[in-house]
Amino acid sequence: MRSHALLDELQWRGLLYQHTDEVADVLDSGPVGGYIGFDPTAPSLHVGNLLVIMLLVQLQRHGHRPVALVGGGTGLIGDPSGKASERPLAEPDMVASNAAQIRKQLERFLDFSGPNAARVIDNAEWLVELRAVEFMRDVGKHFTVNYMLQKDAVKGRMEGGISYTEFSYMLLQAYDFLELRRRHDVRLQMGGSDQWGNITAGIELIRRTLGTDAHAVTAPLITTSAGTKFGKTEAGAVWLDPALTTPYKFYQFWINIDDRDAPRYLRYFTTLDRSRIEELDRELAAHPEQRGTQRTLAHEVTLLVHGDKAVGAAEEVSELLFGGADPKALSRDALLALQLEIPVFTVEPKDAFTTFDIVEATLVGPDALFPSKGDMRRMLQQGGVYLNGRRLGAEREPLATEDLLAGEFVLVRKGAKSYGLVKVR
Repeated sequence: MRSHALLDELQWRGLLYQHTDEVADVLDSGPVGGYIGFDPTAPSLHVGNLLVIMLLVQLQRHGHRPVALVGGGTGLIGDPSGKASERPLAEPDMVASNAAQIRKQLERFLDFSGPNAARVIDNAEWLVELRAVEFMRDVGKHFTVNYMLQKDAVKGRMEGGISYTEFSYMLLQAYDFLELRRRHDVRLQMGGSDQWGNITAGIELIRRTLGTDAHAVTAPLITTSAGTKFGKTEAGAVWLDPALTTPYKFYQFWINIDDRDAPRYLRYFTTLDRSRIEELDRELAAHPEQRGTQRTLAHEVTLLVHGDKAVGAAEEVSELLFGGADPKALSRDALLALQLEIPVFTVEPKDAFTTFDIVEATLVGPDALFPSKGDMRRMLQQGGVYLNGRRLGAEREPLATEDLLAGEFVLVRKGAKSYGLVKVR
């Protein structure tokens, strides 16, 4: 069986699970349009979607044309793949809004200029106007019920029951592939291995209706070495939208990856070359306590998803909270990011402004550092209170404007790990 540079790349990265027999020949024939579908059931993609996004990234890096298909039409139905029960139908307005949000997110990962420019397409363009009789005549007649029952997405649901709505999803996805082949000369569909049945249905439909070829490449589903579902934490899913998962929390998710998983994830989720990744493998084996692989992984993925400014701020906040970095060295971006991670208090400056005014500001609110003035005084006497990294004594000290971080903030620390940020205005 022939190989191709893209397939070789995916293979060594562990991203290649299945592919059609002739796909290497097709990739060798010139730039190929390849697509992946994204289901707009939420207003944001999550880290589980990153695996297939990286398939599109690698496709483009090897000279081909990536197409991200947002399911504004299929999202009204819902993909039964990997679902144990029927999912509730989403409202059209919500699906349209989610599709628009996801479209913006996908534009971060791909290059939309040049000869192999990426495209984002919404399948609502052809599905919403599709008429039932036309669909059943032109698509449904090419598939037997027995053929559809053999697909894993359907087979796994037979005992508990599956509605005709979700049963028909396979045909809608097959129709997507057909329309992309007709309209945009897309010859390749990519996705997770759970999509193989849906993808091959599209290949079959293209063969029967157009008399031409189409191809598939899938990646393995991700698992963790601990046996938990990738991308799930105690707080829930890890989202790509910074409003749902802050860049700092996103960065921390990758920093805390298990040593057993970090080498795999470096291959999956970054574009670092093979020599650099293998160097990090050796460093991890020799000095796992340094977590160099996780730091690189966290930096690269946060940079990819959130950009340079956000990853810099996340690293600064991490070094402050876990590495004992000097608060006075924090950038304004880091201080703004820190506001989202620790309690924030506000105090009005007075003519005779003192350190006590700052500490007393943290006595109020549900996130108060000190439950009472007595507790505050005891901690001061014990030397357990710090302002901007400097230990406070029990006496009142004047506080000047130049003592404020970025001219506005004071960082209060109680004991070893309790922090509060005071805004002076």
